[in-house]
Amino acid sequence: MLAPDNRNLTQDEEAAIVDEAITSRRSVRAFLPDPVDEKIIREILEVASRAPSGTNMQPWKGYVATGETKQKITDAVMNSGIRAEKAKWDEYKYYPDKFFEPYYARRRAVGYSLYGALGIGKRDVDQMRAQHDRNFVFFDAPVGMIFTIDRRLNQGSWVDHGMLLQSIMIAARGRGLHTCPQAAFAPYHNQIRPVLGIPDEEIVVCGMALGYEDTSKPENTLRTEREPVDEWVKFFK
Repeated sequence: MLAPDNRNLTQDEEAAIVDEAITSRRSVRAFLPDPVDEKIIREILEVASRAPSGTNMQPWKGYVATGETKQKITDAVMNSGIRAEKAKWDEYKYYPDKFFEPYYARRRAVGYSLYGALGIGKRDVDQMRAQHDRNFVFFDAPVGMIFTIDRRLNQGSWVDHGMLLQSIMIAARGRGLHTCPQAAFAPYHNQIRPVLGIPDEEIVVCGMALGYEDTSKPENTLRTEREPVDEWVKFFK
């Protein structure tokens, strides 16, 4: 249920508010420079901390960077001399060694759509690299976040961690903000650790950009497709 001050809403109205927050969430890849008040960031994180976790372990850590510190993260990654295609996923593997269907087709579709919106052809390697490098400036968002998990925890805690990340992104939408979750930061944990003082027992899971969408940018016209429910769910009676 929603907060007590929304008790006069009908169930359909409550559902519409929640549904809009979920369905309007997407990976925004260009942000306005407008700052986000720390109070709002704290509100988002406090709400998101209600995400479920096994036996309430709450297996997540977060680091919020703005201004000079955010720039230091960018500089540490960009000055590392390690190209994204050469970066080693030595802490955990996000993708399979070899893609297979239907996942390969979905991955290609989103790549073609993004680069198509930006006018980048499949042979424009330098432009592709430049677009990927925009991850490391948090797509110009005023807020960059890095999330970690204790390496001694197991797979169930990683599932819980994902629910926290989703909760952050939904809570952000409720406040007119957008986000972009960014696994691209994970291979650069050695560069990020000293900037944020991340201890060795924590694995860098991902980054996340947070801010206000720049609606003038073509990359933000991207809308990814979802499979119909009957394609991935079986109902039994």
